[in-house]
Amino acid sequence: MAHRSHAFGIVAALALGATTVAAGDFAYVTNQNSEELSILDLDARKPVSVVPIPGKPAGVAVDGAGHVYTVSPDSKVVRRLDSDGAVLAEVQLDGGPIGVAYDADHSRVFVSDWYNARIWVLDARTLGVLRMLETGSAPAGLSVSGDGRWLASADRDSDQVSIYALEGLTLHRRPTVGTRPFGLRFAPDGRLFVANVGTNDVTVIDPQSGETLATVPVGERPYGVAFARGRAFVTNQYADTVSVIDLAGLAVIETLDVGEYPEGIDTTSDGTTVVVANWFSNTVSLIDAATMTVVGEIETADGPRAFGTFIQQRN
Repeated sequence: MAHRSHAFGIVAALALGATTVAAGDFAYVTNQNSEELSILDLDARKPVSVVPIPGKPAGVAVDGAGHVYTVSPDSKVVRRLDSDGAVLAEVQLDGGPIGVAYDADHSRVFVSDWYNARIWVLDARTLGVLRMLETGSAPAGLSVSGDGRWLASADRDSDQVSIYALEGLTLHRRPTVGTRPFGLRFAPDGRLFVANVGTNDVTVIDPQSGETLATVPVGERPYGVAFARGRAFVTNQYADTVSVIDLAGLAVIETLDVGEYPEGIDTTSDGTTVVVANWFSNTVSLIDAATMTVVGEIETADGPRAFGTFIQQRN
């Protein structure tokens, strides 16, 4: 379908939804076009501030303790921010930094290098470089498993996923997935869900064995994955939709219309609401995870990407 250009004005209004979310949940949305971070109060359903983030920020991760990590591919700068958006630390890398994930157990941050087939391992507080890991070609999305066992990288141009043991950071498996994997995330039960933009499907992997458990067709150009209420929610960029996958049956049970060109997706702390960043609409859509309906929107700054984890309670 036809999509309009990426040139949009900055907006800061609110659209009320029908349900409430966990008190104190905020969304930290990277806006690539306007080079800003939108901080959204999800309980009040409104933006509270917009913070300048130079370098076309896209990747984002939160640590659950009020800190936010952003990646700006154009300037190659990774930043650690507090809950108000003040910069606490930053580092300029080389190559092509894009994806980011936080490792709570070892106080580390991982950043993928699109151009050099590697992952930087950074100290979570200082952002000092600790070491590097080799990946397949063009690593994009990163995810750390909830049980603290695994780090996964979507190696887009190798059509594979690299899985590392977090203890020791040794390579564990490199299973083949669909064409051009980009976003990925571990489900609460430990399975790894990989969105393949080239084959319009999601590969479900057992990270221990590397076995493919299922391949689930979704919408056109799937990008990000989040989980709530026993379901996976997958953004489909070109379809302007979210596919809802039942985690037990591994089949799509609903398709929801959201904003234009949905990308980043995350879940509130109580698991009731799924939040979708719509790059071309300059909004986030709010999905009631129980009823699988869109219940509201909040406007952002220009070009929201929110590639990673971006919801946490604000300190």
